[in-house]
Amino acid sequence: MNVDTLLHQYFPVADSVCIEMFDEKNIQQVYRRLVEVLIHQPEVETSLLQAMSYCFYEVMDNVLIHSGKTVGIVITNYSEDQHLIQILVADDGMGIQASLAQNSEYSSITEPQALEYCIKDRVSDGKGMGFGLYSTSRLINTAGHKLIIRSGNHTLSANGDMQIAESEPWTGTIVYFELRSNMDIDPSSVVDHRTDPAEEFNELFLEDDPGLDKLW
Repeated sequence: MNVDTLLHQYFPVADSVCIEMFDEKNIQQVYRRLVEVLIHQPEVETSLLQAMSYCFYEVMDNVLIHSGKTVGIVITNYSEDQHLIQILVADDGMGIQASLAQNSEYSSITEPQALEYCIKDRVSDGKGMGFGLYSTSRLINTAGHKLIIRSGNHTLSANGDMQIAESEPWTGTIVYFELRSNMDIDPSSVVDHRTDPAEEFNELFLEDDPGLDKLW
Protein backbone atom coordinates (compact mmCIF):
# COMPACT_ATOMS: atom_id res chain seq x y z
CA MET A 1 0.00 0.00 0.00
CA ASN A 2 1.22 3.48 -0.86
CA VAL A 3 0.83 5.49 2.35
CA ASP A 4 1.93 8.72 0.67
CA THR A 5 -0.92 8.38 -1.82
CA LEU A 6 -3.44 7.90 1.00
CA LEU A 7 -2.10 10.91 2.88
CA HIS A 8 -2.17 13.10 -0.22
CA GLN A 9 -5.71 12.13 -1.20
CA TYR A 10 -7.43 12.01 2.18
CA PHE A 11 -5.31 14.11 4.57
CA PRO A 12 -3.90 16.88 2.35
CA VAL A 13 -3.73 19.58 5.06
CA ALA A 14 -3.43 17.48 8.22
CA ASP A 15 -0.19 17.91 10.12
CA SER A 16 -0.61 15.52 13.07
CA VAL A 17 -1.81 12.23 11.60
CA CYS A 18 -1.32 8.91 13.36
CA ILE A 19 -0.35 6.01 11.09
CA GLU A 20 -0.44 2.40 12.31
CA MET A 21 -0.19 -1.02 10.72
CA PHE A 22 -2.26 -3.73 12.37
CA ASP A 23 -2.74 -7.49 12.27
CA GLU A 24 -4.54 -10.05 14.40
CA LYS A 25 -1.81 -9.89 17.06
CA ASN A 26 -1.84 -6.13 17.67
CA ILE A 27 -5.27 -4.94 16.51
CA GLN A 28 -6.51 -4.43 20.05
CA GLN A 29 -3.43 -2.42 21.04
CA VAL A 30 -3.54 -0.23 17.92
CA TYR A 31 -7.26 0.37 18.31
CA ARG A 32 -6.96 1.34 21.98
CA ARG A 33 -3.96 3.57 21.37
CA LEU A 34 -5.73 5.58 18.68
CA VAL A 35 -8.99 5.93 20.60
CA GLU A 36 -7.15 7.00 23.75
CA VAL A 37 -5.63 9.91 21.82
CA LEU A 38 -9.17 11.22 21.32
CA ILE A 39 -10.33 10.50 24.87
CA HIS A 40 -7.85 13.06 26.17
CA GLN A 41 -9.14 15.79 23.87
CA PRO A 42 -11.55 17.84 26.06
CA GLU A 43 -13.55 19.13 23.07
CA VAL A 44 -14.49 15.64 21.86
CA GLU A 45 -17.91 14.50 23.07
CA THR A 46 -17.84 11.23 25.00
CA SER A 47 -21.11 10.01 23.45
CA LEU A 48 -19.61 10.50 19.99
CA LEU A 49 -16.56 8.46 21.02
CA GLN A 50 -18.77 5.70 22.40
CA ALA A 51 -20.42 5.21 19.03
CA MET A 52 -17.29 5.90 16.98
CA SER A 53 -15.15 3.40 18.85
CA TYR A 54 -17.61 0.59 18.12
CA CYS A 55 -17.71 1.34 14.39
CA PHE A 56 -13.97 1.97 14.22
CA TYR A 57 -13.11 -1.46 15.58
CA GLU A 58 -15.65 -3.14 13.30
CA VAL A 59 -14.07 -1.53 10.22
CA MET A 60 -10.58 -2.57 11.32
CA ASP A 61 -11.75 -6.11 12.05
CA ASN A 62 -13.35 -6.31 8.58
CA VAL A 63 -9.86 -6.19 7.08
CA LEU A 64 -8.73 -9.29 8.94
CA ILE A 65 -11.99 -11.20 8.36
CA HIS A 66 -12.94 -10.32 4.79
CA SER A 67 -9.98 -8.99 2.78
CA GLY A 68 -7.94 -12.18 2.52
CA LYS A 69 -4.95 -10.24 3.89
CA THR A 70 -3.37 -10.43 7.31
CA VAL A 71 -2.37 -6.76 7.63
CA GLY A 72 -4.18 -3.45 7.31
CA ILE A 73 -3.34 0.19 7.80
CA VAL A 74 -5.20 2.82 9.81
CA ILE A 75 -4.66 6.57 9.61
CA THR A 76 -6.35 9.04 11.97
CA ASN A 77 -6.33 12.78 12.50
CA TYR A 78 -8.07 15.14 14.90
CA SER A 79 -8.49 18.86 14.22
CA GLU A 80 -9.63 20.77 17.29
CA ASP A 81 -10.19 23.98 15.31
CA GLN A 82 -12.50 22.26 12.84
CA HIS A 83 -14.10 19.90 15.41
CA LEU A 84 -13.20 17.12 12.98
CA ILE A 85 -12.13 13.50 13.40
CA GLN A 86 -10.78 11.74 10.29
CA ILE A 87 -10.37 7.96 10.14
CA LEU A 88 -9.11 5.82 7.26
CA VAL A 89 -8.75 2.04 7.24
CA ALA A 90 -7.27 0.39 4.16
CA ASP A 91 -6.08 -2.96 2.86
CA ASP A 92 -4.75 -4.37 -0.41
CA GLY A 93 -6.88 -7.49 -0.38
CA MET A 94 -9.54 -8.97 -2.65
CA GLY A 95 -11.97 -6.04 -2.50
CA ILE A 96 -15.64 -5.86 -1.58
CA GLN A 97 -17.03 -7.40 -4.77
CA ALA A 98 -14.90 -10.54 -4.57
CA SER A 99 -15.51 -10.84 -0.84
CA LEU A 100 -19.30 -10.66 -1.13
CA ALA A 101 -19.25 -13.02 -4.12
CA GLN A 102 -18.13 -15.80 -1.75
CA ASN A 103 -21.74 -15.77 -0.54
CA SER A 104 -23.90 -17.54 -3.13
CA GLU A 105 -26.56 -14.85 -2.69
CA TYR A 106 -24.14 -12.30 -4.18
CA SER A 107 -22.16 -14.53 -6.56
CA SER A 108 -23.05 -12.47 -9.65
CA ILE A 109 -22.85 -9.05 -8.01
CA THR A 110 -21.23 -6.16 -9.89
CA GLU A 111 -18.68 -3.87 -8.31
CA PRO A 112 -21.06 -0.88 -8.02
CA GLN A 113 -23.73 -3.14 -6.54
CA ALA A 114 -21.23 -4.49 -4.02
CA LEU A 115 -20.50 -0.96 -2.80
CA GLU A 116 -24.20 -0.16 -2.63
CA TYR A 117 -25.02 -3.34 -0.71
CA CYS A 118 -22.07 -3.28 1.72
CA ILE A 119 -23.60 -0.53 3.88
CA LYS A 120 -26.93 -2.34 4.13
CA ASP A 121 -27.90 -4.40 7.14
CA ARG A 122 -26.87 -8.08 7.24
CA VAL A 123 -25.06 -8.05 3.90
CA SER A 124 -21.99 -10.28 4.32
CA ASP A 125 -19.76 -12.81 2.62
CA GLY A 126 -20.90 -15.31 5.25
CA LYS A 127 -17.94 -14.76 7.57
CA GLY A 128 -19.55 -12.02 9.63
CA MET A 129 -22.85 -10.42 10.59
CA GLY A 130 -22.82 -7.66 7.96
CA PHE A 131 -23.18 -5.00 10.63
CA GLY A 132 -19.90 -3.04 10.67
CA LEU A 133 -20.32 -0.84 7.61
CA TYR A 134 -24.06 -0.61 8.18
CA SER A 135 -23.55 0.84 11.66
CA THR A 136 -20.78 3.09 10.33
CA SER A 137 -23.15 4.50 7.72
CA ARG A 138 -25.67 5.17 10.50
CA LEU A 139 -22.95 6.96 12.47
CA ILE A 140 -22.20 9.18 9.47
CA ASN A 141 -25.90 9.99 9.07
CA THR A 142 -25.98 11.01 12.74
CA ALA A 143 -22.71 12.86 13.28
CA GLY A 144 -20.65 12.71 10.11
CA HIS A 145 -19.41 14.90 7.32
CA LYS A 146 -18.76 12.15 4.80
CA LEU A 147 -18.21 8.46 4.22
CA ILE A 148 -16.07 7.16 1.37
CA ILE A 149 -15.73 3.47 0.51
CA ARG A 150 -13.38 2.73 -2.37
CA SER A 151 -12.78 -0.70 -3.83
CA GLY A 152 -11.55 -1.79 -7.23
CA ASN A 153 -12.52 0.78 -9.87
CA HIS A 154 -15.42 2.39 -8.00
CA THR A 155 -16.01 4.68 -5.03
CA LEU A 156 -19.08 5.18 -2.88
CA SER A 157 -19.46 8.68 -1.45
CA ALA A 158 -22.13 9.44 1.13
CA ASN A 159 -22.72 12.94 2.42
CA GLY A 160 -26.47 13.08 2.76
CA ASP A 161 -26.99 11.53 -0.68
CA MET A 162 -25.15 8.40 -1.78
CA GLN A 163 -23.26 8.32 -5.06
CA ILE A 164 -21.24 5.53 -6.68
CA ALA A 165 -18.87 6.42 -9.49
CA GLU A 166 -15.88 5.08 -11.36
CA SER A 167 -12.55 6.07 -9.84
CA GLU A 168 -8.86 5.36 -10.02
CA PRO A 169 -8.30 1.67 -9.25
CA TRP A 170 -7.46 0.55 -5.74
CA THR A 171 -6.51 -3.06 -5.12
CA GLY A 172 -8.39 -3.81 -1.93
CA THR A 173 -10.64 -1.56 0.09
CA ILE A 174 -10.45 1.91 1.62
CA VAL A 175 -12.97 3.08 4.22
CA TYR A 176 -12.66 6.76 5.08
CA PHE A 177 -14.99 8.83 7.23
CA GLU A 178 -15.16 12.21 8.92
CA LEU A 179 -17.02 12.96 12.14
CA ARG A 180 -18.07 16.13 13.91
CA SER A 181 -16.28 15.70 17.22
CA ASN A 182 -18.50 18.10 19.18
CA MET A 183 -21.76 16.23 18.46
CA ASP A 184 -23.62 14.82 21.47
CA ILE A 185 -25.48 11.74 20.18
CA ASP A 186 -27.25 8.59 21.31
CA PRO A 187 -24.70 5.78 20.75
CA SER A 188 -27.33 3.04 21.01
CA SER A 189 -29.32 4.47 18.12
CA VAL A 190 -26.24 4.25 15.88
CA VAL A 191 -26.08 0.49 16.42
CA ASP A 192 -29.86 0.12 16.08
CA HIS A 193 -30.10 -0.70 19.81
CA ARG A 194 -28.59 -4.16 19.24
CA THR A 195 -25.76 -3.68 21.73
CA ASP A 196 -24.66 -1.07 24.26
CA PRO A 197 -21.61 0.74 22.84
CA ALA A 198 -21.59 3.23 25.72
CA GLU A 199 -21.21 0.49 28.31
CA GLU A 200 -18.60 -1.33 26.22
CA PHE A 201 -16.61 1.88 25.74
CA ASN A 202 -16.78 2.85 29.42
CA GLU A 203 -15.64 -0.59 30.57
CA LEU A 204 -12.75 -0.66 28.12
CA PHE A 205 -11.51 2.92 28.30
CA LEU A 206 -12.88 4.75 31.32
CA GLU A 207 -12.97 2.17 34.09
CA ASP A 208 -10.44 3.03 36.81
CA ASP A 209 -9.46 6.18 34.90
CA PRO A 210 -8.60 8.88 37.49
CA GLY A 211 -9.57 11.53 34.95
CA LEU A 212 -13.04 10.09 34.39
CA ASP A 213 -14.86 12.85 36.26
CA LYS A 214 -13.41 15.46 33.90
CA LEU A 215 -15.14 13.85 30.93
CA TRP A 216 -18.69 14.31 32.22
